[in-house]
Amino acid sequence: MGILAWIVIGLIAGAIAKALMPGKDPGGIIITMLIGIAGGLLGGWLGKVIFGVDSIDGFFDLSTWIAAIVGSLILLVVYRLVTGNRHSRV
Repeated sequence: MGILAWIVIGLIAGAIAKALMPGKDPGGIIITMLIGIAGGLLGGWLGKVIFGVDSIDGFFDLSTWIAAIVGSLILLVVYRLVTGNRHSRV
């Protein structure tokens, strides 16, 4: 898959991860998109390392989408843990 396909998968996976974990995030739509793109790559890497499967088979393959969504969820949780307590009250 090309880089454009990964960007599209990441954008959609980030939106799905945000829908599965609703709540207020410190970042906006741009951060959610970046988390989705990075999460897609993370999910593909984790699938290969942990399970020994090639989860990056193709754009329309279910394992690709599941890996991207799981990776996005992981990064969204980490992002919320890192930035969640930084509320400035002025």
